Amino acid sequence: MSDYSEASVPDQHGRTVFVTGANTGIGYEAARVLAGRGARVLLGCRSEMKAEAAMAKIRALHPDADVAWVPLDLTSLKSVEAAGGIVSREPRLDVLVNNAGVMIPPRTLTEDGFELQFGVNHLGHFALTGHLLERLAATPASRVVNVSSKAHLRGKIDFDDPHAERSYSPMRRYETSKAANLYFTFELARRCEARGLDVTAVGCHPGVADTELSRTFPAWFWIFAPLMRPFFNTPAEGALPTLMAATKPDVAPTDYFGPVKLAEMARSAGPAQIGRHVRDEAVGARLWDLSTELTGVSYLAD
Repeated sequence: MSDYSEASVPDQHGRTVFVTGANTGIGYEAARVLAGRGARVLLGCRSEMKAEAAMAKIRALHPDADVAWVPLDLTSLKSVEAAGGIVSREPRLDVLVNNAGVMIPPRTLTEDGFELQFGVNHLGHFALTGHLLERLAATPASRVVNVSSKAHLRGKIDFDDPHAERSYSPMRRYETSKAANLYFTFELARRCEARGLDVTAVGCHPGVADTELSRTFPAWFWIFAPLMRPFFNTPAEGALPTLMAATKPDVAPTDYFGPVKLAEMARSAGPAQIGRHVRDEAVGARLWDLSTELTGVSYLAD
């Protein structure tokens, strides 16, 4: 798999893909490639101006690109529900790419009172997937792609303090949200299989990519960043595992893809390391129940 590149992405004509956080970084690069291969690509973004700018860039490269903006603010469950309603009116939905995220900000709450990283990176996407599951299940061989991180290896779910009211460590809560992405992937796969749904849940991570996600990094990081950049993925390189998860013909439920070099930090795409703890079905089911309770979005209930 070390030679996986954008050229490896097969023809996507006739397919519809919804990518969250698609106006910049990895989301934009994935949308660009998928649209260039012929997919109808829906860009889930907060800002119409930024979405229009991203779509203009894609059309400049691919004049026949079929792209459209879907207003989506993952800090608001109302916005998530509205976006789900828009996308559900599409004739088909082949792939949902849960990509948008935030990383190590100061403690902030979403509109609904969730700690920002847990709320955006996990709960918003959990709810969005629920709103779109019927459309996904009605499309043969559809997929849900959850973008996680190597940080999941250190992540644990704090069921006693999900909103970080007692203590807040930006990195620890980021690790929690990224572990939640994979607990969700495994539990979604289990529940879809139990109900005979033709929906495949897979995960991926971009390695270390030079994107806007790093805008909240501490000042010391930027002192050393010029020395480290040669070891980072570009946004386009960081999107390769997402593209593999979204389009590789023979993916299986709970497959997980990431870069293949520099200890999974950069370059190409292939199978990636999964922390043993995120396979714990009891924790996965408990997180599912908590997510249902917090978002009010119930689906695939046991």
